[in-house]
Amino acid sequence: MQQTYSNLNREYNWWTGNARLTDLSGRLLGAHIAHAGLIVFWAGAMTLFEIGRFDPQQPMYQQGLILLPHLATLGLGVGNGGVVVDTYPYFVVGGLHLISSAVLGAGGLFHVFQGQQVLPEDRTWTGFFGYEWNDRDKISTILGIHLTLLGIGAWLLVWHAMFWGGLYDPHAGSVRFVTEPTLDPGRIFGYLFGLSGSEGLASVNNLEDVVGGHMWVGSLCIVGGLWHAATKPLPWAQKALVWSGEAYLAYSLGAIAYMGILAAYFVFANDTVYPEVFYGPVRILVNPDNTLSLRGWLATSHVTLGFMFLVGHLWHAWRARAKAAGVDLKQDGLVKPMEEVFQGNLATPLNASDLSLSFLKNLPIYRLNLSPQRRGLEIGMAHGYWIIGPFTLLGPWRQTEMANLAGLLSGLGLIAIMTTGLFLYGSVSFAPSGKRALTTTSGQIANPSTMPASLQTVAAWQKFSLSLLVGAIGGAIFAYFLLDGFSRLS
Repeated sequence: MQQTYSNLNREYNWWTGNARLTDLSGRLLGAHIAHAGLIVFWAGAMTLFEIGRFDPQQPMYQQGLILLPHLATLGLGVGNGGVVVDTYPYFVVGGLHLISSAVLGAGGLFHVFQGQQVLPEDRTWTGFFGYEWNDRDKISTILGIHLTLLGIGAWLLVWHAMFWGGLYDPHAGSVRFVTEPTLDPGRIFGYLFGLSGSEGLASVNNLEDVVGGHMWVGSLCIVGGLWHAATKPLPWAQKALVWSGEAYLAYSLGAIAYMGILAAYFVFANDTVYPEVFYGPVRILVNPDNTLSLRGWLATSHVTLGFMFLVGHLWHAWRARAKAAGVDLKQDGLVKPMEEVFQGNLATPLNASDLSLSFLKNLPIYRLNLSPQRRGLEIGMAHGYWIIGPFTLLGPWRQTEMANLAGLLSGLGLIAIMTTGLFLYGSVSFAPSGKRALTTTSGQIANPSTMPASLQTVAAWQKFSLSLLVGAIGGAIFAYFLLDGFSRLS
């Protein structure tokens, strides 16, 4: 059953999840709070579980722990040399998380069963949380609030490092206060460009830079949050972005995917933020006994989850853009059931799924609002880039120094033949009036609904074919230079 956003009484399949709450702001708030409660509950319960099986006589990274190493890095219960001298702070953290999860869970249940289905958007306390997905000013304010909260979170770490207990410094072997954080923007932002090491952000090797970076990031988030809360979206943003619930979900998933993959790299390469005394040796994913190390577990889980979030980002971004373009992925789909089942155009769960249809709709041959030249260049560059590979690797010159050049020349020849075929196809497929002249086996005019109107004339098709020729030649030459360059390096 297709997901829609206009019918509040529509029934959804069980796997649809929170999509059924898209237009029910009160219910969606309840689900949001309940999800936060589940996350906090897991953190509290897992902390207490790890305390119950923790052995102070063994290194943390040999005990399969996840949360206690993070708490130890914050300087909780740790003495000189990274030795855990007191587990009571861990118990307090776990207990506070469990209590908080109960409060959040109660709030989620209240909004689901007792609260308003749709929150009004007015000056009341309830109205402060009301919104409409297409209200760009309100969405900008919500973004500002989230950025401000992220900035406050970064500053909480700064205050903890400077005044409330300090952080564990693996290079000093003890917990200490960071009294002189780095404020030099050149040094802090230089990490983004590899000026402090080839590992980028993961090159940081002292707590002063870590805390100084959080001061800068926290300040930028707070300033950006206040700016977004007080202003309206700029004209370029209003035109470039898609303003819908599914689009916001796609943006959020993309950001989480990026942070997950970045965190995986930090775990793998950095021993300042992830000290070896708690996480084991850096760059070691597998122990000598062929078991996965703690760093291996953390890095692998972050990469896996980051990739899943990235797939979700692409999925929802395709759907959001298709809907914004007025495309109904079911009603206007490229694959439809046919009356004659032997014609081979049957709709199946694979070729007629939302993912498949969305992917096809975003290909340059079907994408809306593209000129024939733009379509031809995109298709040509993609095909030209890959077309010389089989000739280079499998052709008769594959074992010689001329393999790359032979592949290029063969690919250019195939491109010329293909483009000639395209010209001929356009000449016989479209009448001078711009209507298709091809007929089906039953004698009826073929349905051109799946082809963009901008290509349904001989002149437009010729522009498309010529642009495809230019793009394909450029893509093939670019691929040749890459192959030739790597061959010379090896």
